[in-house]
Amino acid sequence: MIIYEATKLEFISDVTNELLVERLYESYQKKIGRTSKSEITSWENSLQRMSNVMQDIEIPDDTSVAIEFKIPNTSKRVDFLVAGHDGSQDHVVIVELKQWSEAEKVTSKDALVSTYLGGGKRTVTHPSYQAWSYAALIEDFNQNVQDQQIVLNPCAYLHNYRKADNDPLMDSHYDAHLAKAPLFTKGEIQRLRDFIKKYVRFGDQNQLIYQIEHGKIRPSKSLQDTLASMLKGNQEFVLIDEQKVFYEDAYHLALESIKHNQKTVIVIEGGPGTGKSVMAINLLVNLINQELTALYVSKNSAPRNVYASKLKGTIKKTQIDHLFKGSGSFTESEANEFDVLIIDEAHRLNEKSGLFSNKGENQIKEVIHSAKFTIFFIDEDQKVTLKDIGSVDVIKKYANLLNAELIQGKLVSQFRCDGSDAYIAWLDDVLQIRETANANDRGLDYDFRVYDDPNAMLKEIEDLNKKNNKSRILAGYCWEWPKKGRNSTLHKDIEIPEHNFKISWNLSDSIWAIDQDSVYEAGCIHTSQGLEFDYVGIIIGPDLVCQDGEVITDYTKRAKTDQSLKGIKTLAKENPDEAQALADRIIRNTYRTLMTRGQKGCFVFCTDSELNQYFKERLDRSDAYEDLSPRTGMVAEERGEY
Repeated sequence: MIIYEATKLEFISDVTNELLVERLYESYQKKIGRTSKSEITSWENSLQRMSNVMQDIEIPDDTSVAIEFKIPNTSKRVDFLVAGHDGSQDHVVIVELKQWSEAEKVTSKDALVSTYLGGGKRTVTHPSYQAWSYAALIEDFNQNVQDQQIVLNPCAYLHNYRKADNDPLMDSHYDAHLAKAPLFTKGEIQRLRDFIKKYVRFGDQNQLIYQIEHGKIRPSKSLQDTLASMLKGNQEFVLIDEQKVFYEDAYHLALESIKHNQKTVIVIEGGPGTGKSVMAINLLVNLINQELTALYVSKNSAPRNVYASKLKGTIKKTQIDHLFKGSGSFTESEANEFDVLIIDEAHRLNEKSGLFSNKGENQIKEVIHSAKFTIFFIDEDQKVTLKDIGSVDVIKKYANLLNAELIQGKLVSQFRCDGSDAYIAWLDDVLQIRETANANDRGLDYDFRVYDDPNAMLKEIEDLNKKNNKSRILAGYCWEWPKKGRNSTLHKDIEIPEHNFKISWNLSDSIWAIDQDSVYEAGCIHTSQGLEFDYVGIIIGPDLVCQDGEVITDYTKRAKTDQSLKGIKTLAKENPDEAQALADRIIRNTYRTLMTRGQKGCFVFCTDSELNQYFKERLDRSDAYEDLSPRTGMVAEERGEY
């Protein structure tokens, strides 16, 4: 999606005649919403400077320009695009605009600088790295860019920044990034013009902006499919913005912690699809390459089993076993036995370990005790069992107890659900987890559907799965999973008689997330958490219903074979209010987690007809909101990038 598109002449005219702010505002209101003229006015200075840049007679009048292009599958936006032809092929110049006036170099880490933003000093990515990383993402995701060989040429323009002798932003430490995306500053308007004219000698004859905006989005890379390549040292994922900052911090802190024997704990918070697992695996690979003893740790076995399966034949099984560990593996570990432990899905950690929960003291304490450097990736809204005790407060407690330095960070950018922060907020509002500003706004380009018939939903998932084996049926754990039928799809665990619908739970002897035939089986929270798919179809069971517009949970409808709420009946006798509150949160979190597994779309069928109707009404309200006003987004000021 693009907020504004015009020819060079139209853009200059809109700026000169002071019409651009009004037109940007109207476009935001139509396409995004929730903005104000004051927010856009704060950006007016940058666009005035770009108007000055474009006023060069050698830049063709029919060159296309665009403002605020949303990068596919992310919540990030490119500031300014210039499109044309150099005489042999099509080019689009990407300009990252900054209103910085000063900065400091950070030579201890890759691609980071320090500057004043939002009232304080912050470490952020170097503007050249940011521009290059955005271009790299567009190249990865946009099929038209690849198929039509549209060349992207990134650069950064800091129009308020005056270069000094031995300028920090031009330090040799950044040479590789400056070579990929040059940086222009105050007084270098002609250099920027020359950069644009190098690639745009003729106008945009092939509607390049349209081609990019309407380009088919390539399937996103999945972590499980690229793991083997990453272990060989290949860069499969481009880390952007705060991802890159936190990765560099964690990587170098790990090295320093081990070098100086300083016990350190990092906590990174982030919602679904913010890149926690990608960062975790990147750290694992690169710290192993530094010959450190680094392990990936998770409570849930599903992602570990998938990763191990994908690595078969590439490295020895003993090496695989040493890379991936369950969170209960450290009850008898010695102090600082490992260099680095990377804890993914840390919210799922338990107090006790072992099959009968009779080993150890506390898994959080044990992993911190066992490593010189421990990093936790956590989302407390994805706790889905009574045993889940992972929280920032508990991590802080044991970090202090074990004399570890504690550092915290938070990921906010979306890379799942088509990069829509709006969808996550809308879903929280719909599930009545919390009231949000997104009561009607579910975001752009995310395929959300409500089905009256589970058979039709299954058929659609089966058809979508034929493309790349990345679509699955998931269900709330409201149907028993008897031992007798766990290895046969002939045994249909989930039955919805009124629709003549039957499906088995995932087989216990398979890796459900990647086995081709498992599209005909239903997964649950335990086999899907920590993994991602293109499309998911969710069967919402009778543990979630709707009465008079209120979404209500009922833990008594959960299957007896589900251990998520084990002990809830005993607790209910002692403290019914506490039991209800705990169970209510777990059930809502479970469906929230299931409904954010899909990168491209989520389909739902509810066994409760009133809840199905409620979802339809919320979907209709969202569609009407899209038609009449617009969807939530962020302007430059909200992004905090200026």
